[in-house]
Amino acid sequence: MANRKLSQKKKILNHMQKTGFINPLQALTRYGCFRLSAIIYDLRNGGHNIVTKAMKNKNGNTYARYEYLAG
Repeated sequence: MANRKLSQKKKILNHMQKTGFINPLQALTRYGCFRLSAIIYDLRNGGHNIVTKAMKNKNGNTYARYEYLAG
């Protein structure tokens, strides 16, 4: 189980470094990650600079978009 979490964390970090952001739907459909906020928490504690932006979809529902800030 721990190896799977590390694998998801690495995949999500690579995705964010490549595209600059990720949202929960992308994490779920691409990487099978149901708890993106927990992985973001771990990445932040690991020294990565990630900010959370509140976004709204076309129906007015709010979701989080996590943006990776290089540096």
